Amino acid sequence: MTTNAMYDGLGDGETFTQSNYKYIDGAVGMSYNTQLNENPDNNIFLGLAYHHFTKPKNSFYQNGTVIVEPKWVGSAGVKFSVTPASYITLQADYSKQAKYSEIIAGALYGVKIGEDIDHPLYTVHGGAFLRWNDALIPVIKIDYAPMSVAFSYDANISKLKTSSYGRGGFELSVSYIGFLDRDNSTVNAVLCPRF
Repeated sequence: MTTNAMYDGLGDGETFTQSNYKYIDGAVGMSYNTQLNENPDNNIFLGLAYHHFTKPKNSFYQNGTVIVEPKWVGSAGVKFSVTPASYITLQADYSKQAKYSEIIAGALYGVKIGEDIDHPLYTVHGGAFLRWNDALIPVIKIDYAPMSVAFSYDANISKLKTSSYGRGGFELSVSYIGFLDRDNSTVNAVLCPRF
């Protein structure tokens, strides 16, 4: 935010008792992942997380009534093979923090590229997600092990689109997946999906 006072070199007009503050925060979560058969492209995953269980104070004015409310997040998804070289991933997330909640659900279609489909050189994904009553989110993702890069755009479809003039927000995601080739006798004993 930029105010007129800033142009005059007077700051934003707010006076804080302190210019910064710190707090300890915490979260806990768990997930359950399993393959549905011998094909690693057929699996399900479920997750549950609880954020901000320390209820930290969040105020520059040292107001003890201003806290970060705890947040619950539930996730579920299924991935299944369409052809030996392609698969579909369906995924949904539900978040609830105080009186606010959010649902995001969607699908990605992935195609493996390379001579060895069990160890593809690339996997290209395309699809879309819907943030309920808010935005449509088209996504393009490329996996090049051990890296993944995704590009998405939030296209506003809610009543706020008149205020945002139909403009959305771009997002770039970069992921690194490590420790896939551990020397561990149990690594192949349990059928777990790799993301």
